Amino acid sequence: MTDYGKLLKMAIEKLPDSYVPYSHFHCSAALLCSDGTIFQGVNIENAAYTPTICAERCAIFKAVSEGYRDFKAIAVVGCDEKVLESNEFKNHKVLPEGYGKSGPCGVCRQVMQEFCDPETFDIILGRAEDDITVYKLKELFPHAFGPADLA
Repeated sequence: MTDYGKLLKMAIEKLPDSYVPYSHFHCSAALLCSDGTIFQGVNIENAAYTPTICAERCAIFKAVSEGYRDFKAIAVVGCDEKVLESNEFKNHKVLPEGYGKSGPCGVCRQVMQEFCDPETFDIILGRAEDDITVYKLKELFPHAFGPADLA
């Protein structure tokens, strides 16, 4: 799959599976492996907050636990519960203006740095298949600490 719009759509469609009883902010990710395999993840909150996991790490950890290590891109989307209840989302599976463009948190960027090539790994943000922005990991996480720093 090279169509990032379709990857973003997969992330959007997964949003309702988030478990967010505290923040009420749903986040979903679709991770594209170099061989075309896709892993999806959602944010899963916990009352103690620290054990909460973001959608991006959920998808990456699922992939790594299945033996995958070569990643091409990840689509990330987020919205509040009101959006999921809107007709625009229910009928068209798109996010309204102002949603879908929030990037991964710092912890998720650090995990991406561990498993992805910052020069080639794409991070896709958007609100619909035809409304996406693509960043390289190195753009969103310059001067990152990674495995090479331990050599």
